[in-house]
Amino acid sequence: MRTHSRHIFMCTGPRCTEDGVRAEAMFGILGAAIDARPELRVKRTRTHCMVACKNQGPLALVYPEGTWYRCEDAAAVERIVSEHLQHGREVTDLVFHRLGSGDVLLGDAIDD
Repeated sequence: MRTHSRHIFMCTGPRCTEDGVRAEAMFGILGAAIDARPELRVKRTRTHCMVACKNQGPLALVYPEGTWYRCEDAAAVERIVSEHLQHGREVTDLVFHRLGSGDVLLGDAIDD
């Protein structure tokens, strides 16, 4: 296992996308984006349905921060890798939930 300081879990469905096909594709895109940055110390793990997405998935969960993201397309996955995993900045418009603060509605103001 690679040495890591962050761990990202991604749901691969099947509830959020038709038979989990798009969710599994997003997981592959996530892996390629992480592997393209060998300096990242990130562990990637596939999960089955996390049940929380309310059909807004697939979801990705970054620890130790406890930030849950919507990963609707490849652009969203790339932003999460680039902005959060590589540069340590939360991608606020993709946040679904934060550990310790609850669900975040689109358009909510974010207090940091």
